[in-house]
Amino acid sequence: MKRLAPASWTIFACLAFMALGFGERPNIVLIMADDLGYGDLGCYGSRLNDTPHIDGLAASGLRFTDFHSAGPMCTPTRVATLTGLYQQRFGAKFDAAISGVRDHDSGLPLDAVTIAEVLKETGYATGCFGKWHLGYTPSFFPTKQGFEEFVGLGSGDGDFFNHVDRSGKEDWWRNETKAPEEGYTTDLLTRHSVDFIKRHSEQPFFLYVPHLAIHFPWQGPNDPPHRVKGVDYADDKWGVIPNRANVSGHVKAMIESLDRSVGTILSALEVHGLRENTLVIFTSDNGGYIRYAGGFENISSNGPLRGQKSDVYEGGHRVPAIVSWPEKIDPGVTDELGHSTDWFSTFLALAGISNNEFRSDGVDLAPLFFHEENLPERNLYWRIREDYAVRSGPWKLTFERGRLELFNLDQDIGERSDLAELMPERVELMKAIWRQWNSEVDQSAEAYQ
Repeated sequence: MKRLAPASWTIFACLAFMALGFGERPNIVLIMADDLGYGDLGCYGSRLNDTPHIDGLAASGLRFTDFHSAGPMCTPTRVATLTGLYQQRFGAKFDAAISGVRDHDSGLPLDAVTIAEVLKETGYATGCFGKWHLGYTPSFFPTKQGFEEFVGLGSGDGDFFNHVDRSGKEDWWRNETKAPEEGYTTDLLTRHSVDFIKRHSEQPFFLYVPHLAIHFPWQGPNDPPHRVKGVDYADDKWGVIPNRANVSGHVKAMIESLDRSVGTILSALEVHGLRENTLVIFTSDNGGYIRYAGGFENISSNGPLRGQKSDVYEGGHRVPAIVSWPEKIDPGVTDELGHSTDWFSTFLALAGISNNEFRSDGVDLAPLFFHEENLPERNLYWRIREDYAVRSGPWKLTFERGRLELFNLDQDIGERSDLAELMPERVELMKAIWRQWNSEVDQSAEAYQ
């Protein structure tokens, strides 16, 4: 059984937040794109995609240049974002995306404490509208993890028009019941998010919008539907792509639709007089695909970074991250190190809830937001199946496809110059750091075996 906050915490949280001089506790809106690359937005250097709303959000807030997803695939980052813990603490299956076949009857353990549960216990309305991918069946859905409302898909992907998953099943839910809806996925999730804001404008709320875009099938709003119910799409999951050598046109349409979604959500906050008391975060669950098996090329952009989704190189996990809170967070750019696990501690702090009651692998980002202090130095870790990476200061050790490499990211963000042979002592030090962490999280996971 989960041990959550006593009822008195609601009063304590309100008083603690007022003591900080901010008045009301903020609303929190977390918008997470899927597979959006580091170079896919205008504010991160894209000249292909028009993203005025997200660029405007960045101009009004703090843009990270060194923010990292906990994993280079979907499920791992979602676990870490909601729990504040490395996904490996819940078992090795969370190293990568959980499978609708192999993992169909499992999901994020129900005794995992999520940020939604904690915020709900202290008076926040909680809603999740989007891709869950932390359990394929209702017994592991958002409504079991602190969200009062859920609309979206439980699986890892679905047709953007008829919402059929890759196994050929309808995958569109309202809470724990299948509830088919007509419409383009990005637009539907936006509409439900706006409705949630309208209905909860009189109380603090946590709105989590894990978009499906820009995950395959690569379908812009004007592309045709691809899947039909009852057909297995395991070997044909990408959409209708006439030119596999250049997928960028389809993805561009998806990114620009995603940008319009952000603009619509921001407008809803303005209409209801909530923007000045709402922290808005925009990020991605992992890096983008540059290419994919079967001849798909020119899909997404990771800018100057090496690698792509599923890699432990920077292109797999260095992601866009923007935080905006008018009158509270000054506009700017930071090169401080950020990580998916940080959102848990940060949201607790901003809601006036003591971090001491909960275990977290992340740090509270609020002092950075308010110019109080820089973030503490810490190591970061990635593991996906046999591959791994560890970051310590500017140093990064990677083990990718059987090759051990060492990079200095301050001098080589593109991970082109392998220093492993020149610096064997540094390699051994980094390996020791890695082994200690790897052993520790695996021990934590034994409780879930």
